[in-house]
Order: sequence, then C-alpha cells, then structure tokens
Amino acid sequence: MDFRVISIGVLSVHELWDHQVPVRTPHATTVLVRSNGKVILVDPGLPEQVIQTRLAERAGLDTADITDVFLTNFRPAHRSGLHTFAQANWLISELERESIGRHLISRLAEEEEPEARRLIEQDIQTLKRFKAAPDKIADQVDLFPLPGFTPGSCGLLLSHATSTILIAGDAVATTEHLEQGRVLRNCYDTDQARESLREAIEIADIIIPGHDNVLFNPTRRPF
Repeated sequence: MDFRVISIGVLSVHELWDHQVPVRTPHATTVLVRSNGKVILVDPGLPEQVIQTRLAERAGLDTADITDVFLTNFRPAHRSGLHTFAQANWLISELERESIGRHLISRLAEEEEPEARRLIEQDIQTLKRFKAAPDKIADQVDLFPLPGFTPGSCGLLLSHATSTILIAGDAVATTEHLEQGRVLRNCYDTDQARESLREAIEIADIIIPGHDNVLFNPTRRPF
C-alpha cells in the first residue's frame, strides 16, 4: 500500500487567518491510494480538466486508471472533478449518503425557483451513483468514521508497517486547526466534530487534512 498527495486543498475562508469573507475558490486535498490492484482517488476537489493534469503530473496516471473514488463528505469542494472518473466505483460512507439524501429531498420539496431545483436534482442524481463504502476498501485501507463536520463525514485509515496515516477530510481542516485543536465553524455538529478531531489525534502518526498538506501528528513528534 502506498499513498501520494495529488493536490493540496484550500479553504475559501481560512478563519484562523482572520479572513471573514471568501477570498479563493475552495477545494479539498486530493489523495491517491494504491493497494493490491486498487487505485483509489480521495476527494477529487479540483475541476475536471485540472484534476486530470494533476493526476498525470503527480502519479503518471490517466483518469481511466482510477478504480475507485472515495469522498470523505459530499460537500462540493470535495467533488468538483468527480465526473471525470465515470468508469470508477464511487464510494461514500453509508451514513453520509443517507443523511445527505434526506437533506436534498427536503430541499427539493421546499424549493420553487427552477434553477435551484435543477441543481438540487443534479446533486440527487450524483448521490445515487454512490455505493456505501465497505469497512475495508482495500488491504490496509479502512474506513474511519469522523462525524461532525457533516453527519457522515468519514476518513480513511492507512496502515503502514511503521506508521498509521489518516486521510481526515474536514475533521482536520488545516495545519492551524490541528495545532490549535480547532474545528471548522460551519460544522453540522460541533461537539461531535471536536470528538472526531480528538480521535484523529489519538489514532494517527501522520494526518492528511481536508485542505492542507501532509502533517505529522504534533503529539507524536520525537523532538
């Protein structure tokens, strides 16, 4: 099993940098995981043409090489390039799929504006393509529930011989959020998100945040 960051994500508003309004287009950190013939792309947050280029630059792969796409949550910043990988299996946690499905159906029932309804219907069709991810996606690649930012937010736990790596999604947003023990302000359930952050710190030697580069767990540094 091996992993590689394909693209480092960013937040539209980095609240710990004293930003109050959006200053950039958000996109999630995208990670490639390979294990026993499976080629898993996590959170393809960049637009389709850009993610294709990054995949070629960072891993020498084409979109057709991806066997599975996994979303840590269904927020748009985590799936802008999703439809590039139409041939792959699309996976998301069962709780996220069910809770987001209920939310979208409720919104559609209340919405009257045609364009807004069209976008909601589009999201519903996209969500229908997703299968509930199994507890073990591949050898040494396991689901790790991290609810709070969204109801069914879920990371991937990668087991190496010498370390444990957690692809954390928005449970750990950035370097600053990890170092300050903070969660994102727009969480679905803040208390649950804080508990997920604690679990991430407890389990992982290396953390891949939702919108930043790879981090060593500060509680485990040997210096």
